[in-house]
Amino acid sequence: MSRATEEEECVASWCADDDWCTVTCTAHLIGKKWHPVIVHRLLEHGPLGFNALKDEIESISSTVLSNSLENLEDNGLVNRAIVSEKPFRVEYSLTDQGASLEPVITAMDAWGADYLQERSCR
Repeated sequence: MSRATEEEECVASWCADDDWCTVTCTAHLIGKKWHPVIVHRLLEHGPLGFNALKDEIESISSTVLSNSLENLEDNGLVNRAIVSEKPFRVEYSLTDQGASLEPVITAMDAWGADYLQERSCR
């Protein structure tokens, strides 16, 4: 089976023949609560270790961060690299595919700022 056919089947299984399958695909990849925040922090700061990333997202638990990073890695958006083994240190960075989300994350950031500004002015 060709790579294009595999990708079409993968997208079809996500979309279930929905007319909006491209939006469904994006939502599937970054639609979880913390995924866009993680991508935003990695865009903003570059590669970060687990604890540094957790410090940038104060209200996230270690378990949720770990699970989210694993999911983002499985989906090809985040790289996990072992920087040193003694002491053991891991660093997370965006893949090219993850970095390509920058306009999406920037638009979300701008929209959220406008929304919050309008809500506070009422």
